[in-house]
Amino acid sequence: MARPMSEKKHPSGAPWRNFYGRFKGKTLRPKQEEYLENDLAALSPGAVGWDVNPDREKLDIDALFGGRPLWLEIGFGGGEHLVHQAKNNPDKGFIGCEPFINGVAMLLGKVKDAGLDNLRIHPGDARDLFDVLPDGVVEKAFLLYPDPWPKKRHHRRRFVTQEHLEPLHQVMREGAEFRVATDIPDYVRQTMLEVPKAGFEWLAEGPSDWRDPWDDWLSTRYEQKALREGRTPHYMTFRRT
Repeated sequence: MARPMSEKKHPSGAPWRNFYGRFKGKTLRPKQEEYLENDLAALSPGAVGWDVNPDREKLDIDALFGGRPLWLEIGFGGGEHLVHQAKNNPDKGFIGCEPFINGVAMLLGKVKDAGLDNLRIHPGDARDLFDVLPDGVVEKAFLLYPDPWPKKRHHRRRFVTQEHLEPLHQVMREGAEFRVATDIPDYVRQTMLEVPKAGFEWLAEGPSDWRDPWDDWLSTRYEQKALREGRTPHYMTFRRT
């Protein structure tokens, strides 16, 4: 009889994780293939993959970013917001997580054009990165227009579940800020239900705190599409307690 998925193990001995998103879309342009071939390895935080770090030893963030505090973006899409933040905060170190290789290739081009030295890329599941981040190391985290998984039976696949939020809480500092933006009303509902359960406090004091974007916000292409289609963005800010 086959073993239940919950009992399956990776060859390293860690729990096996299902992943439901896309890894690749349309054919990459030759320049994007070149970025992946030549630039990705140098921008990887290292020691994340099962093949290079089977014991899941923790990353040395101080060595990686020269002692700069760490900010994290989960699912950076095309990378425009991540690059915007990295350019405007050179005193911070950034890691962006994105399993969709087309988005990774887009970001690599933007990083090259901007000449950034404070940004690294994890081209995979954020949970694998959480495994190797030291506790309490993330100063700020962003979850911006995540995959909405609109069908009710797929809501357990959303990032705002305890499977994702508990390890995120573990790697964030006390008092660290967690930002969530979405245009999907039911995603707002689930966020407001699940994020506080994981140990985060909602910081809103009035309607403008979730209706108006953050002062340092850069509207992404996903948000522009939502606005064109008549959907309303929500901007939620939490603090790690």
